[in-house]
Amino acid sequence: MTETSQRHSRAASPRGLVARWRGMRAVAAVALVCAVLGGCTGEQFQKGYILPPGALEQIPIGASQDQVLIVMGTPSTVATLNGEVFYYISQRSERPVAFMNQKVVDQRVIAIYFDKNRQVKRLANYGLQDGKIFDFISRTTATSGQELSYLAPLFKLLSFN
Repeated sequence: MTETSQRHSRAASPRGLVARWRGMRAVAAVALVCAVLGGCTGEQFQKGYILPPGALEQIPIGASQDQVLIVMGTPSTVATLNGEVFYYISQRSERPVAFMNQKVVDQRVIAIYFDKNRQVKRLANYGLQDGKIFDFISRTTATSGQELSYLAPLFKLLSFN
């Protein structure tokens, strides 16, 4: 009886081993597919200034320039024409699938205008809405008198003046 059971276990052993390898290969294949698909998930990118939550509410009209620097930090750029303006520039883009081009989702420019006494005169939060510059604080867009159509630069290029 021991002889028969030994023969039976030796004969069953290679089959059991093959079945185990098949199972392990299936598990490895599933793990590999999950890893590859996990690498293809989308990504979000934030470039430039990241606005802290509630930061704009902490800057009232008439606040000092030093107070703005404490709350908002160093601006992305500064303009000094007709008073001083601090600009905080940011862009958010995402890529739905790895190895694809990024698509810009949101662009913001926070502008803080100062008067001659270095006090906040006006706040503006510019962004893109429907392809036009839009101030999210005052909810206004630029007037259409200054817009150029896509043909205007071509006509200027072709004019010989």
